[in-house]
Amino acid sequence: MMPPTSNRPVDWEELVTQNENRLYRTALAILGCQQEAEDAVQDAFLRYLEKAPVDLENPSAWLARVLVNGCKSRLRLAWRRVGPLPDTLPAPGPEEREELEELFSLPPEDRAVIHLHYYEGYSTGEIAQMLGQRPGTVRSRLSRAREKLRKLLEA
Repeated sequence: MMPPTSNRPVDWEELVTQNENRLYRTALAILGCQQEAEDAVQDAFLRYLEKAPVDLENPSAWLARVLVNGCKSRLRLAWRRVGPLPDTLPAPGPEEREELEELFSLPPEDRAVIHLHYYEGYSTGEIAQMLGQRPGTVRSRLSRAREKLRKLLEA
């Protein structure tokens, strides 16, 4: 599918290629469901086509914020159920499987900050902007999530 013509300075194919895997991993970490993660990524790209400012300096950051907000909206849906960790999870190796299972046992908001900080490399200030929270709140959530993970991994 070709995007509608616009004055966007960004090459659409390059934007998708550079961001699709990162956005998918983020959505999967937050949602815990392969199909919902795929839908969330598609929705984020669609929103980019429809609503991104023409003079956008960092399309990747804009997409990440839209994706995180979309995932938060999906988590609020009444019918949503978190299933088991999918076998198709993009993980480097089987040794990480146990750690990922433990990560998926955390609440979605804890998974989000852990993933965005450690896997995507965002600072707590950047995560705070994406999640619409204060940086101190993100640091507290990150600290509590690390402690929960440590206890789960020790058990």
